[in-house]
Amino acid sequence: MEWEIVYYVDDVQEAILAFPPGLQARYVHLTERMLAFGPDLGMPHTRAMGKGLFELRLKGREGIGRVLFCNRPDRRIMMLHAFVKKSAKTPAKELKVARERMREVQARDDA
Repeated sequence: MEWEIVYYVDDVQEAILAFPPGLQARYVHLTERMLAFGPDLGMPHTRAMGKGLFELRLKGREGIGRVLFCNRPDRRIMMLHAFVKKSAKTPAKELKVARERMREVQARDDA
């Protein structure tokens, strides 16, 4: 059974579509692999950020992008937040958005 990718809100998908073309192409390539083999592609493609949060690491000539995600029951990958990275360290603000969204998703699933 293959995995499924779902988006927290349409804004996440729109943010990904607003990425430069090279980052979009990398996103498509890596998500195709995630659908077939699961969300843990390992470094340098995915990385655990702690407490069930992961990042999809996109790199291209135009820069660096990140898509933060978590795993859900029934082989679903929930894309929580996407942004173009401008500094070496992932900004705390971006992590906070993704962690809040992940808590909401988990609370919905537990209800």
